[in-house]
Amino acid sequence: MHYSTRAFYNQLSFLYPVINYFLKGQRKALIGEVNSVLPGKLLEIGIGNGSHIPLYTRHQIMGIDISERMLNKAKRFEDNRIELQLMDGEHLSFAEASFDYVVLSHVLAVTKDPDQLLGQVHKVLKPGGQLFILNHFTPGNWLRWVDWAFQPLSSLFHFKSSFHLHQVKGLQQFTLLKQTELGTCSYYKLLIFCKP
Repeated sequence: MHYSTRAFYNQLSFLYPVINYFLKGQRKALIGEVNSVLPGKLLEIGIGNGSHIPLYTRHQIMGIDISERMLNKAKRFEDNRIELQLMDGEHLSFAEASFDYVVLSHVLAVTKDPDQLLGQVHKVLKPGGQLFILNHFTPGNWLRWVDWAFQPLSSLFHFKSSFHLHQVKGLQQFTLLKQTELGTCSYYKLLIFCKP
């Protein structure tokens, strides 16, 4: 587990209600897609404070996060359908082919090694299982200059501001089923992949 990242998100936990407010519309779109598939076992990596957990209606949820403080806030939602664990997504301890679905909501650009994370997702996802990704990806329009300008500071906030979809090689293990553009000038993408 990356101590500096864990410490950063422990300290940031008090700001998450504000962050969640700005991400609320995107998360509703994501979870709407997740709720439209058959019920199954779902792993959400980077579940944060869990404020969106009540939006899930059909699945058995395993939520993990690197931050103890985030998980302590999320525990108010634990019940017989929802389980939470402290775990690093880059080093999952679940058995192979454990989950029907995996959700990564604004996680790929903040993890240290996105390809390592996706390798772990591939391992724990069942054949035919689906991966749902919501993340910012630097577009080819004027917003790429904003990402480029912020790049020198982004490491202080433990994320990659200049983040291109074609550079995430770990996604080549999966088959793209659907892509939806979200936000100003398609800054965010909702991607649905399948494990062959």
